[in-house]
Amino acid sequence: MRLTIDEYAVRFKMSKEMIHSRIRLKRLDYIIEGGITYIILQNHQSSPKNTPSQINTPMRPKTTVGTIIALYKKENQQLKTRMKELETKIDRLIDDKEQMLRDERDRIENIYTNRDEQLKSFLELINTKLLLTSEHSDNTVHDVDVASKDEKHLEASWQASNFIELRQYLKKIELDSSQKKLIKKRFANGYGHDVRVIQQNGEFFLDFSKYDYSDLLKH
Repeated sequence: MRLTIDEYAVRFKMSKEMIHSRIRLKRLDYIIEGGITYIILQNHQSSPKNTPSQINTPMRPKTTVGTIIALYKKENQQLKTRMKELETKIDRLIDDKEQMLRDERDRIENIYTNRDEQLKSFLELINTKLLLTSEHSDNTVHDVDVASKDEKHLEASWQASNFIELRQYLKKIELDSSQKKLIKKRFANGYGHDVRVIQQNGEFFLDFSKYDYSDLLKH
């Protein structure tokens, strides 16, 4: 004889939850047909000659303390394993975040280091110009010849201080216009983060005594 879960619950006055629990623990024989679970009754359970107590009271499995303890140990072990996995994942995320912060710090430090070098070069350039101005200026009005002489002195001073204007340098090495534009574009792209690129009053300057410009001047 077989009964559905609802029929079994009514006949033996049991809750559906208890019936499902016994099915999971394999305390009841059952089959599934067409998606419906049927509980198979033993002959003594379905026989009309049985006493009411035998009919109304199915065989109840005994749950021992050892079984309960074993279940708790299993669940506890699963929780420990899960917690260990989560801790590992959290540690990895923290390490990744710290590495990102270190990389960002290094990038910012490099930017400010390059800017400090550029500012230093700029201040040296200003100081040189001020010295040249104080040496070659007076309170009288200069004519065209004197101004021309001052320009020659200024150019000589720049050469002595190893600063050469990029535009003048490109004229000396006799490049075509496309090559000059390419070199000027490289200097413009490097301005602000390449310490070798020095700019004053919109003009770029070269300092061959301190830097190598072979990569920027190649054509």
